[in-house]
Amino acid sequence: MERTIKKELLAWKNRPDRRPLLITGVRQCGKTYVMKEFAQEQFEKIAYLNLEKEERAAELFAYDFDPKRILRELGAVFFGFEITPGSTVLILDEIQSCPRAIASLKYFCEDLPELHVMCAGSLLGVELKHQNISFPVGKIDRLQMFPMSFAEFLAADDGMKYLTLAQSRPADEPIPELCRVPLEKAYRQYLIVGGMPAAVKTWIQTHSFQEVERVQDGILSDYADDFSKHAPPAEVPKIHWVWDSVPKQLARDNNKFVFSHVREGKRASELENALTWLKDAGLVYLTELVENPELPLSFCSDASYFKVYMADIGLLRRKAGVYFDTILDENENYIGFKGALAENYVQNELKNLGYQPYFWRSGNQAEVDFLIERKGMLIPIEVKSATNTRAKSYRLFCKRYSIRLGFKLSLKNRAVNEEDGTRTVSLPLYLISDLELSCQD
Repeated sequence: MERTIKKELLAWKNRPDRRPLLITGVRQCGKTYVMKEFAQEQFEKIAYLNLEKEERAAELFAYDFDPKRILRELGAVFFGFEITPGSTVLILDEIQSCPRAIASLKYFCEDLPELHVMCAGSLLGVELKHQNISFPVGKIDRLQMFPMSFAEFLAADDGMKYLTLAQSRPADEPIPELCRVPLEKAYRQYLIVGGMPAAVKTWIQTHSFQEVERVQDGILSDYADDFSKHAPPAEVPKIHWVWDSVPKQLARDNNKFVFSHVREGKRASELENALTWLKDAGLVYLTELVENPELPLSFCSDASYFKVYMADIGLLRRKAGVYFDTILDENENYIGFKGALAENYVQNELKNLGYQPYFWRSGNQAEVDFLIERKGMLIPIEVKSATNTRAKSYRLFCKRYSIRLGFKLSLKNRAVNEEDGTRTVSLPLYLISDLELSCQD
């Protein structure tokens, strides 16, 4: 399955000022697979080491931080060949298991910059805090990896031809039925399957939602096991409470995350660490409120008022207990959570596109689902789960803040409208990858 992050890996490989690369991301999103596949395509030899499985490797980093000695001993003990810069890539997987290996990256950067070093770590954000690891700030390049985007899902399931054809048409023209029907069908399938590579692979091989759910249940169980394995014992039950609360709170009309809704009688001060743990593990994203938007948005956001989204749409659907036929058949009793799924889908796609989303709310009177910034522009995004795109709050926001460009995402066909100086691009949810192109027009 092709992953778009490989383009960024190639750019890193060819960069003259390249530093050791650290890939982070939620557990089981495909970090190891991508590193190995990229290495096979680009290097003569691969020196791959999983530091969680090979605990004895920690001894080689314990003596000192001399990169040449470390390479010599790693080659002799684990690989049986000499690790040579240029032809060999060194891959240190699950690097959070060896704090001194993380610290050694500084010396690989300074003393042996010609060697390609790739690292990955699951729960790295958690372990950095838990083990008080010395992090080589300024000495590494970083990439964050996410579950598979909708476009990657399409490519894996032989649906990219429809997306390519739709994108080849002029931006202000509707998408023909030939593309629209299969793309909308694939979008609903993606809401069910999500982007975890194991679930996507199972879908491609079987096209059975029951088999996909079996894989998703296994992933959710693995995450629950991680809580007990990696979190402080006192925090484990709280992490479970917060984790279980995310789908319920997303489905509320006012889906601001409220700690008192997690567990009766519990206050924010008792649950904040649990939410932070989930965020550091990459399992959830926090999207903060902006009441008075100015650029940069990070300057005026309210960190105490936020929504919480799950990192994978398929796992959210499964955890919420939404039956797959409910999504496929457009069950009329599914309206409330349908909006939550669409909103979480857009949040994840925006993260995949490299944006940090925020949202706007004016008291309890008006709300815009997402705000992003791009090249000095403040861009509002309204999300609708069906074909109704009426959005009074969106119009109010555009008029109040003199917005030049905004988006409405729904299941309505593509269109472009100009009103009061605002260019509004209406995109189908399955064509969200066109958002970046529309921003460049």
